[in-house]
Amino acid sequence: MQTNILNSDTICAVATPNGMGAIAIVRISGLKAVPIVAGVFQPSGKLKASLDIEKIVSHKAYHGHIVDNGIMLDEVLVTFFKAPHSFTGEDSAEISVHGSVYIQQKLLQVLIAHGCRMAEAGEFTRRAFVNRKFDLAQAEAIADLISSESEAAHRVAINQLKGGFSKELQVMRSKLLEMTSLMELELDFSEEDVEFADRGQLKALLQETLEHVNRLKDSFRLGNAIKNGIPVAIVGQTNTGKSTLLNALLGEDRAIVSDIAGTTRDTIEETLNINGILFRFIDTAGLRQTEETIEKIGIERSYRKIAEATIVIGMLDVTNGYESMVSSANEIVSKVDFGQQQLILCINKVDTLADQGEALLGQLRQDLDNDDIMVICLSAKHGFGLNDLYNVLKHSQPLASPEATLVTNVRHYEALLHASESLQSVQQGLEMNIPTDLISQNLREAIHYLGSITGEITTDEILGSIFSRFCIGK
Repeated sequence: MQTNILNSDTICAVATPNGMGAIAIVRISGLKAVPIVAGVFQPSGKLKASLDIEKIVSHKAYHGHIVDNGIMLDEVLVTFFKAPHSFTGEDSAEISVHGSVYIQQKLLQVLIAHGCRMAEAGEFTRRAFVNRKFDLAQAEAIADLISSESEAAHRVAINQLKGGFSKELQVMRSKLLEMTSLMELELDFSEEDVEFADRGQLKALLQETLEHVNRLKDSFRLGNAIKNGIPVAIVGQTNTGKSTLLNALLGEDRAIVSDIAGTTRDTIEETLNINGILFRFIDTAGLRQTEETIEKIGIERSYRKIAEATIVIGMLDVTNGYESMVSSANEIVSKVDFGQQQLILCINKVDTLADQGEALLGQLRQDLDNDDIMVICLSAKHGFGLNDLYNVLKHSQPLASPEATLVTNVRHYEALLHASESLQSVQQGLEMNIPTDLISQNLREAIHYLGSITGEITTDEILGSIFSRFCIGK
């Protein structure tokens, strides 16, 4: 975004999704928003008089027509929002028109002809940030709220929009600022060898803040998974039923199913909402030894997806014999980090057995001897055991309480990571009796990184990058 953040232009844009619908909403914001809209709006009534700007009531909807050069464009509802009681903090208006694409575009042309210009991506939200309607973390939460695809993602975005995350950062930052100011005061009295900042208090504060920062930083893995879908890698040898399982979970033929080994050459990803949680299922190439170049690349990608997944579903083919199943299970187990990931082993094609599924299940559990592994029987082809898998998935994630703060934004994660590193440097400096000015510098770095999340410390370049990812009209 190249526009100066203090630009006084009056902007307009369609706020509803592109295309035709029952209605569409056009937003206008800026110093001239009210007179521009009043100039093209004719309120309903016998006299059909122009709208009296001085008598406009904020947050009230007015019925009437958009008229341009004496020609009626559409019957509309107009709602005015007087500054500072608006989304942007400026005088604003929203015009609800019929959803014809022609009407939308024609209305924009009329508004531009009367003094508006088209808004840039994210410009409404950026103006709200500049006018201190909310901080930068809350502004980004708006984008997350709009794009949320599950109840869990919606809840996390709402919590951030309410400002809980920002308040936590502000408390930590204010404590560090106070300590930094005392340490820098010492520098002014360095010749008198006095300490204004109690070192014991500083160490305790550092430990408390570092633990808090690390807790927020570590929440990113779960927060990002909730926001974008919890990654679930479906892995196993060729022809174990991985693609069949994906199709069964989705209820459609998304992946090609064939008896020919090596059919899946690349990963296939699809999302599914289970009990308000978005899961991102990844069907991978079968694991086997091969000299075929393309298939080898697919298998390498399979191993990468295992490493990136939060949940790994390992498919075992009961028709290959028990020893083969154990060997395949051990190979998958060796690729899983049980400190960060959960493994679900699925004994597939149990429809070919004669009431031996439970015995086989118990034997495999005993031989693997790992309480962190969930083992279930299923037939992906016939749907047997799918409900068991759904239930395991629903309860697989230790979702935070509704009020818990989760970090979902990679920019926030990186800032917290840098803040953690700076605070660790302060701790080391105190232990090694490093000069106060060097310790103070590391403290200021931590304060800077925490402030960059909420926008207390930022640059126009960073703002442009953030808001350019918003949609037009937001």
